[in-house]
Amino acid sequence: MAASMELSLNNLPSDPLLLMLSFLDFRDLISCSFVSRRLNELSGHNPLWKGLCLKHWLLTESDKIQKVQTWKELFREFYTDLGRYIDHYGTLKKAWDDLKRYLDQQCPRMIASLKEGAKEEELDGIEAQICCKLSDDYRCSYRIHNGQKLVVPGLMGSMALSNHYRSEDLLDIETAAGGFQQRKGMRQCLPLTFCFHTGLSQYMALEGTEGRSRSEIFYHCPDQMAQDPSAIDMFITGSSFTEWFTSYVHNVVTGEYPIIRDQIFRYVHDKQCVATTGDITVSVSTSFLPELSSVHPPHFFFTYRIRIEMAKDALPENACQLDSRYWKITNANGNVEEVRGPGVVGEFPVMTPGKVHEYASCTTFSTTSEYMEGHYTFHRLKNKEEIFDVCIPRFHMVCPPFRESIVRSQGSARDVSSASFNEDNSSDTDDHNEGELRGINMAAPGGRCPRHI
Repeated sequence: MAASMELSLNNLPSDPLLLMLSFLDFRDLISCSFVSRRLNELSGHNPLWKGLCLKHWLLTESDKIQKVQTWKELFREFYTDLGRYIDHYGTLKKAWDDLKRYLDQQCPRMIASLKEGAKEEELDGIEAQICCKLSDDYRCSYRIHNGQKLVVPGLMGSMALSNHYRSEDLLDIETAAGGFQQRKGMRQCLPLTFCFHTGLSQYMALEGTEGRSRSEIFYHCPDQMAQDPSAIDMFITGSSFTEWFTSYVHNVVTGEYPIIRDQIFRYVHDKQCVATTGDITVSVSTSFLPELSSVHPPHFFFTYRIRIEMAKDALPENACQLDSRYWKITNANGNVEEVRGPGVVGEFPVMTPGKVHEYASCTTFSTTSEYMEGHYTFHRLKNKEEIFDVCIPRFHMVCPPFRESIVRSQGSARDVSSASFNEDNSSDTDDHNEGELRGINMAAPGGRCPRHI
């Protein structure tokens, strides 16, 4: 019988051992280095740490060349500085890099407003100032960029109507700390954004209190029917800083949020909201305006942007002019309202081959969702008696999830995302009066939305 060979790590070839080590995370790789001299040598293998540097710190070969270090030394340097954020850094750094790369091509002046990252001691000082802990993902993002300068347009998106404008800046940590809330109804809430024109902010709850979940991000919405000023409802925009920021960046860099006049507009376009009739295509995108909405009374304000385009290869004799519009509006309770009117926002656009006409309008309703559809009526320029309809695709408008004030719900906040209310009212405002948007969130005591038809 052949003598048995004692199994030892020293007798095993390096390649299969390195392959097994390549599946380990950095913590396990470091642990292996203490097992034996052989594993200590193998666990320092440069390609192993190259993969970990890419995974956790997004470091590339050029970063290594600039630092003149081994991959393991480079990993150690970044871990010493940013180790507490290792579960967040890769995701947030990629989001920031993607956003800057995209904006550099689309609206470079916005890049210039970004601030350099905050230092660790500065974040510690802010926590001491507000006597509250910041979440690690928030801190991590602010180590990369400390928000932006207070400029217009803001990094976190804009919205414009005829006499209403919103543009949100991402606040730096010092400015945010100055707006930290301790008043009843908003305790332990830190502002993330700010709009000069409306005073609107999105807040992050630093503690789970007053019915909020920790790290939840929201627009605050005072309950206009309550006598207690601390009765504040919330339109929820994110469950954590990472989810809130990365989803916003995704919408920007994929073109879901369009760039209009060097600004990011937070319109949402459903790819199914496109209809073509003959040579004319109509597409629709929508956006919810929390600053003009309220939960109590139920009053939800949406703007929609419509693009009408005539095909470039259309025959010149097919040129036409829009005469009127027809809307069929259905709310969450199934109630239907029909609206007819001349033109669109006071205009009667002429469509010729290749021409695009875009306009924005708005609607208000008192249920948490509704949809609109309809048609435009055109006539041919060469023959005014030739009249035809162009389909407007059905588009849905759904209020974001909201939470009612703990004051109103008597000690227990509840989430509402699809509930409807008894009052039914909506309005097409293609021909809205220029002065009627101011204070529109002050609905009548009965909860009915003001009409503009």
